[in-house]
Amino acid sequence: MVEDVFVPELPEVEIVRRGVAEHAVGRKLSSVEVLHPRAVRRHVPGPDDLAGRLAGRCLSAARRRGKYLWFELGDEPRSAALSGGEALVVHLGMSGQLLVQPADAPDEKHLRVRLRFADGGPELRFVDQRTFGGLHLAELVEVDGIALPKPVAHIAPDPLEAVFDVDAVAARLRARRSGIKRALLDQSLVSGVGNIYADEALWRAKLHWARPTETLTRPKIRELFEAVTAVMQEALHAGGTSFDALYVNVNGESGYFDRSLAVYGQAGHPCPRCGASIRRDAFMNRSSYTCPVCQPKPRNAHL
Repeated sequence: MVEDVFVPELPEVEIVRRGVAEHAVGRKLSSVEVLHPRAVRRHVPGPDDLAGRLAGRCLSAARRRGKYLWFELGDEPRSAALSGGEALVVHLGMSGQLLVQPADAPDEKHLRVRLRFADGGPELRFVDQRTFGGLHLAELVEVDGIALPKPVAHIAPDPLEAVFDVDAVAARLRARRSGIKRALLDQSLVSGVGNIYADEALWRAKLHWARPTETLTRPKIRELFEAVTAVMQEALHAGGTSFDALYVNVNGESGYFDRSLAVYGQAGHPCPRCGASIRRDAFMNRSSYTCPVCQPKPRNAHL
């Protein structure tokens, strides 16, 4: 069985967004130093173009949709970004970190991009051990009255957004022929839900990951998304989930929601609800964790 690899999900990205909003939004960039070209590979014109276009710009807002993070750019502090403006899109990948560090702090071993500010205060550093993440500039486009980076425009709203419409999502789910977890991970249907929080929400809603979407009632779908929202809010309160030192907030601190996980990563441990041994199954080159009693496998499962 393929070992699971932790990738930051909505709560972890939101924690980072809040940190950047607190420490960097409203400040003007003086210079950007790209120390590894792979970190800006998605910016096709190259590192020098990225650095040149960012110098003198202000980080006017820190935004997020699902697991996607970006900073709106303005010509003055906190100037509003409209459709046609630009944003600095950040992909954390598997090991990307955005750290707020004093200018005289030693460079991190895997420092890839350094953002310096005109006020001479703390820098914003992009650190990425595995270099799967990165930064690039993108045009902002308007989607349903919201300015989104063009590469993010196709991503569906996430359960923590005010525009999230659970009834519309329920209708789309019931029209599918898919296992419910596979549907939850489809970012064009609902964004921000990854392997960890899908398993936790399905356990709370007493649904097996292979339950056919077409068999779910609207009330059950609403119950499921209430569980998704609750588990994400609890994870946010705990600073996110950290299984290793690769996910940290902007101050370098790990989250501790892993201590509250009911099923994810708990194979062989007792279910907190009924005491049955948690089961681990292969799922899309990853794993799914369920309680065999609380979440019985349906006869017509979509595997």
